[in-house]
Order: sequence, then structure tokens, then C-alpha cells
Amino acid sequence: MSKLYPPIEPFNKFYLNVSSIHTIFVEESGNKNGKPVIFLHGGPGGGIESIYRQYFNPKKWRIIIFDQRGCGQSIPHAELKENTTWDLIDDIEKIRRYLSINSWVIFGGSWGSTLSLSYAITHPKKCKALILRGIFLLRKIEIDWFYQNGCSYIFPDEWENYISVIPRNERNNLIGAYYKLLTSKNQDQKTQAAKAWARWEARTSKLIQNKKDLHRFENHKVAEAFSRIECHYFINKGFFDNDNWILENIYKINNVPNVIIQGRYDMVCPIRSAWDLHNKWKNSNLIIVPDAGHSMLEEGIQKKLVEYTNLFSKY
Repeated sequence: MSKLYPPIEPFNKFYLNVSSIHTIFVEESGNKNGKPVIFLHGGPGGGIESIYRQYFNPKKWRIIIFDQRGCGQSIPHAELKENTTWDLIDDIEKIRRYLSINSWVIFGGSWGSTLSLSYAITHPKKCKALILRGIFLLRKIEIDWFYQNGCSYIFPDEWENYISVIPRNERNNLIGAYYKLLTSKNQDQKTQAAKAWARWEARTSKLIQNKKDLHRFENHKVAEAFSRIECHYFINKGFFDNDNWILENIYKINNVPNVIIQGRYDMVCPIRSAWDLHNKWKNSNLIIVPDAGHSMLEEGIQKKLVEYTNLFSKY
């Protein structure tokens, strides 16, 4: 089977206090006694959607999904304090221990792939397997491509909208200029910048765009969390020690079963990152989808993800 599974409802929802500031929302669906898998959403700051449950056979999988710090139903909303890659890795471990899970499969795409790899490298014995999509290693070259100069050559029309909120004399450092607006006390400025940032990603994420996909970011709260938290992570270089932290440490998970599913025409996270990861990671399995961009909702990527969740249910 390669189609999405029918919609299901969670059998468990709860809030977990993870710091003096943050409380995160967690849900479980599928089979209470099934193979545990944790779904790590994108962004950072993207939040969860109900369709994420449909990538897993609900008879076989115990599906755990959570809103990362500051987004979705987690509180406080769009909070940047105590919000780093390492905080999120700790949160994943807190969820695992709270649910009395020994080890699990990790599923993540885009920023979710960054977090999945970082968690696996940090806690390799807790990872049964990795299902990854749209690889993002959070290197400067990747940030520059999408947010400064590169993707603009493919989507010049949408790029004009993205840069329109930034004064001309600040466009040599768009991440810095956006960060100033997104952390401003002027709510109108903040909202305008948040929507422009979020629309840029939404309008470049598929090989063939669909206007229906843009409605989510018209909600100012969703756009604010997404844009503020993303920009916060990017201006801080993912909170990694160096630009190649993931590639330099990937050897620690050489023996973890994995699949990398990558759209050939991914403009948000270009295939070069998946290729670099594949070449550095022994025993990695790279699947290139020839007719897809970045989105997990695209048919070719969707089919492969479901195919591999079925295959990996044996782990």
C-alpha cells in the first residue's frame, strides 16, 4: 500500500512540562501496543497536523507526535527563551521516558530531519531506525541558498514578496533584518514580517504549487511561531558547535537502519544536502523522487514515505 491511511484520532493527549518556561503538547495514536515511532515536525516552529498520523499503519504503529517548544498547542506561544536544538533533544528524551519506551523509530523531514539526525547521534542506542525526508543539515550554504541568494533565481516573483518588508539598505543580511522585525515590539511589523517569511516557504515547497496550501500561514499565530522560531534557530546557526556538526558526527549512527527520501526538485532543501549526507553516512539508503519538490504532501514523496513506514514496521 502506498496511499495515506484513513484519518484517525489520538487515543491519548497530554501536556508535559519540560522546563521552567515550556510545556509541550504530545499525542499518541494508532496501536497502544504497536511499534513506537516519534514524528518530528518541520520548521522549527511548524507544529503538528492531523494528516501526519496517516503515514503509518495504525494497526502496527504506536504514533507519537508533539508540538516542539513555542509552536502549535505547546506553551508559551512563539517563545524563544530556552528554545534550542539541545533543548528539543532533551524534550524527546523526556517524552520517551515518560511513555516508558525503551527505543523507537525516528521519522522527520526538513528541519525534522535535522532534529532526527541530531537526536540519533546524541542517543544512538534509543534509535531503532530513521525515516528521513528533505534533508536539511543547517549549514550556512543551505541558509544562504534559500534565504539570501539562490532560490530567488527560481522564484523571482515570490522573492519580491519575501524581501518587500525589508528596507533596501538591510537586504545584504536578510536573516538579520528579519530577526529584527520578528523580535520587534511593534505587533503590526512583526505580523507583516511573519506572514511574508512563512508565505515564501509555502510558495516554494512543491514542484507544482497549490494555492490551497497557503491558507495555514494566513493564521497570524501559526505564521508568527513558524517565522520567529525558524529565524531564531537560523541566526544562531542551529546552536551547533560548527557548520558541519551533523556530517562530522554521522559515523556514530552508521549501524542504524535508515532511508533518505528526497525530491529531485526540492527548492527549500536542495538535493545536494541529501547527497552529501548519503556519501558521508555508511550504509545509508537514498531514494530520489524524480517528480517532487520539498513537501511530504506531494504524491511521489507520500508514496515512498508510506512504503518505508510499512517496511520499517519490522524494526
